[in-house]
Amino acid sequence: MGGRGPGRRYKPMAEINVTPFVDVMLVLLIIFMVAAPMMTSGVPVDLPRTSAQPLNQEQEPLTITVDPQGRIFLQETEVPLEGLVAQLQAIARNQQPGAPERRIFVRGDRAISYGRVMEVMGTISAGGFTRVALLAEQTNATAPRPAQPAQPQRPQPR
Repeated sequence: MGGRGPGRRYKPMAEINVTPFVDVMLVLLIIFMVAAPMMTSGVPVDLPRTSAQPLNQEQEPLTITVDPQGRIFLQETEVPLEGLVAQLQAIARNQQPGAPERRIFVRGDRAISYGRVMEVMGTISAGGFTRVALLAEQTNATAPRPAQPAQPQRPQPR
């Protein structure tokens, strides 16, 4: 009888088997590592490419996107051009006192007219915002940089 005496019972096991728990957690970790970069895209636009280096940022910038149809988005919310400055001013009022002015990035799809992007940038500048820059997609080519670029550019987060 396998070394058991008469009348012996099984003792309950007081240890927890954590191996299945660890396996499930590792699978979830891999799923989130793969899915997280896909959730940060925002409004889909086809950015032009540039070889300029990225800028260092002290705080999260505001992103204004002009999609291929010419619609304007503040972060991921569609806003009319007439209401854009009012939205930006409301965000600026909620900012901590003494904090530097937030940088505003304008992303324009490659297919839209240059005039539409300049109209949006002009509206923002007329509203009193001075830290406005254009975004472009970073290329892998190592082209020489101009001495003084007209507008700072930054790659699209991936």
